[in-house]
Amino acid sequence: MFYVRKWLFFSLAFEIMCVLSPVHATTMLHPAVTQTMTTEQLEDFANYPAAVKQLITQALILAGKNLTYTYGSANPAQGGMDCSGTIFYILKLAGVFNVPRQSDELYRWVWQQGKFYAVNSHSMQSFEFALLKPGDLLFWSGTYTVRRDSPITHVMLYIGKNSEGQPIMFGASDGRTYQNNQMWGVSIFDFKLPKAGASSRFLGYSCIPTLTCN
Repeated sequence: MFYVRKWLFFSLAFEIMCVLSPVHATTMLHPAVTQTMTTEQLEDFANYPAAVKQLITQALILAGKNLTYTYGSANPAQGGMDCSGTIFYILKLAGVFNVPRQSDELYRWVWQQGKFYAVNSHSMQSFEFALLKPGDLLFWSGTYTVRRDSPITHVMLYIGKNSEGQPIMFGASDGRTYQNNQMWGVSIFDFKLPKAGASSRFLGYSCIPTLTCN
């Protein structure tokens, strides 16, 4: 009886380890729901600076690879990436080799080495967006609970306005929308501000050090 109980214990432990293992978790990822667009669909893309053109072209290619949202991943070979992992990957691809990995570290990096513009308004028509340019990084806090000195929780890349004049961003999310349809993964998204009183807050934007900051 002792050996039977011992065998059952180790059998159950092994099954639990399999359920919690990263390999098993990968097979249970939420299916990707993503969207991309062509550069011709971006307003005034022909006049973007060369570095911004290249960056956004690569971002749109990545958005078309049907990658899901995968927390902790910065590698598309894993089938998906998270928000900061996506920005980390696309900036590395663009030749920015000193880019940090986490969203709070990215925020500190642009604050120290870029040109960060804070936004307090809840309106996209605010004068605070007067200096926003395609290729800028966008930062939020409060999209989920964290306990760290800079409570930045989300980062995306602003890619400009579409032919209807709607601001569009690129990155990874597990629920943001594009043209009011919920996306899940590495995609383009509507750039919208949180409503007043929401738990999340849009903090501001910055050019990318060594790439788009003049």
